[in-house]
Amino acid sequence: MWSYPEDLLEALSAFGLAPRPETEPRFVRDQLSDLYRYEIRRLRERLLAGDFPKPEYITHVIALRKKYWPLSLTPEQWQVICASR
Repeated sequence: MWSYPEDLLEALSAFGLAPRPETEPRFVRDQLSDLYRYEIRRLRERLLAGDFPKPEYITHVIALRKKYWPLSLTPEQWQVICASR
């Protein structure tokens, strides 16, 4: 059984993810990573389509990284912070 911290649960809910106590943290992180990769690819497609100038790309990437802050934690850190207390 896993115990997800409240701030992590709030961040995950913004992406439609609602892990249960029996959900492995690595699985949840992988799902979040898949969503991030989808968005970063879509962002690159928008850049190539000319939706915004290239100098603005980094600003969009930084905004995505902030939005997906739980990915800044390693899988091992997820295991530790979600361990049953």
